Amino acid sequence: MPAAPGADSARVIENLVHTYAERIDAGDLDGVAELFTHGRIHGVEGGGPETVFEGRDAVRRLYAATTRVHEETGTPRTHHVTTNLILEVDDESGTATCRSRFTVLQATEALALQPIIAGRYHDTFHRIDGSWWFESRTMHVDLVGDLSHHLLI
Repeated sequence: MPAAPGADSARVIENLVHTYAERIDAGDLDGVAELFTHGRIHGVEGGGPETVFEGRDAVRRLYAATTRVHEETGTPRTHHVTTNLILEVDDESGTATCRSRFTVLQATEALALQPIIAGRYHDTFHRIDGSWWFESRTMHVDLVGDLSHHLLI
């Protein structure tokens, strides 16, 4: 993503992490996929090629196949909370890493507000033509609740 005037690399990367949460909660699966135009998602650390989704189109297919978008709101009816960001930026090489934690809350007509999943993201970033992009995101699931209103799988 292009940097806002005066923003340092760490802030731009932090905004990328939070933009992911904002877009998924809005049901903007195209916007989520766009974040990975120059990157990939690893569904399982060290998993086989079937667990790696590289590029915008593959990431879009992943979310379309797995994320339940509720017809009445056009959203997953979730709230992703991403915290504890630990960023390491190498401006000279145009690379960065970030470790963070996520908790997903959800409420639907049939599900009272509750946390449904929590875990960690391990992200890498790279700068292309002056803009920072996700290079990779690996999701580590630590705690699982009722995902029946969130996932299609």
